[in-house]
Amino acid sequence: MKVCKFGGTSMADAGQIRKACDIVLSDPKRRLVVVSAPGKRSKADTKVTDLLIALAEKCMAAGAAEKELAAVVDRYGQIASDLGLSADITKRIEADLRARLATPRDNRAQFLDTLKAAGEDNCAKLVAEYLKSTGVDARYESPKEAGLLLTHEFGNAQVLPESYANLAKLRDLKGITIFPGFFGYSPQGAVVTFPRGGSDITGSILAAAVKADAYENFTDVDSVFVASPAIVQNPRPISQITYREMRELSYAGFSVFHEEALAPVFHAGVPVCIKNTNNPAAPGTCITTERACAIGELAGIASSDGFCSIYVSKYLMNREVGFGRRLLQIIEEEGLSYEHTPSGIDNISVILREKGFTEAVEARVLDRVRKELAVDEVSVERGLAIVMVVGECMRHVVGIAARATEAFAKAKVNIEMINQGSSEVSMMFGVKAEDSARAIRTLYGEFFAKAK
Repeated sequence: MKVCKFGGTSMADAGQIRKACDIVLSDPKRRLVVVSAPGKRSKADTKVTDLLIALAEKCMAAGAAEKELAAVVDRYGQIASDLGLSADITKRIEADLRARLATPRDNRAQFLDTLKAAGEDNCAKLVAEYLKSTGVDARYESPKEAGLLLTHEFGNAQVLPESYANLAKLRDLKGITIFPGFFGYSPQGAVVTFPRGGSDITGSILAAAVKADAYENFTDVDSVFVASPAIVQNPRPISQITYREMRELSYAGFSVFHEEALAPVFHAGVPVCIKNTNNPAAPGTCITTERACAIGELAGIASSDGFCSIYVSKYLMNREVGFGRRLLQIIEEEGLSYEHTPSGIDNISVILREKGFTEAVEARVLDRVRKELAVDEVSVERGLAIVMVVGECMRHVVGIAARATEAFAKAKVNIEMINQGSSEVSMMFGVKAEDSARAIRTLYGEFFAKAK
């Protein structure tokens, strides 16, 4: 059995949905299909999820939003019409949206999740309806009925362990099951969503639950590349990569696969293949536990901005038992999670995402650090990016860091910090955000262009 997931571009219009359905029908093992909400049909278009957010925002602000509602209904109506379906499915979708709009709005995050989830939910119903119209044994499966239980965290939910036993029953269903991505239900019965891009997570959870032979993730590119095509011209494709390598690259900015989606399939040992809906014959990129590679070979390089650093210095810090714990406790009590903590004997930096670290939060954190830890110096640097050099096979190889730093020097990119994980799968460099693209290009030239 294969679980396959189709992203927003694969659901953007009737033509794309037909392609996706043809792919599903071409392999009888593809019996469990996860779909995203319809994405952009062109660069100037708007994703259905964004239309739903606009609908929810307008409804909360003005009490009614008929224009915004019509935009969503018309989008689904156009797809249904082009697929040759009757107007009944569009009427059912409109009724579903109006029912969601009638739910309480006192909890903004909950109301938003209820509306956002309509994108995937109604797309799944529409795809199932289309397959049935062609004579295929297909059905829509509700996450609620299937038992996909998530934590009660709106917009940032995580799967609960009991979900896997509930979802395992999907393996025994006959025909093709269409399952909406991105959302599930909390134990309290509320609709809760994963972060944006969370349909990848749904697919991974289902693949692990049914012990699938493979999890196929269909998108709009032939493969994952060693560097972003938006930064490097015609970068090398990746044919095979490990879970750990992909996790590091996804964290650092690879947008093809959601960074949280690998955990379920990693623990279940389900291989992942990323493929192109528009070119299904292409081999794609396979994600596995291990891969063969030359010593010193890198898997890829990636960058992500939106970071900041809290720098703390105190003489004889290393002799002060509990200093690091108390510093991180302050961060925790302010509701922040840290990303990295490079340190010296008398200083430590805590790397955070800038999102959520507002000026007000910054002022509180700095004040507490000064008062509670009696430090010599504390400061914040914003506008940082992290650049990751990733590869299972670079461990224990002399000179990787030297080559990277020499490449930075040639490109006149100043390194703000360096951190290497204990697993030696990745090496992280902190640079100014405006230098990140230049950093990626110079690293690509050093590690990939020279080897061609």
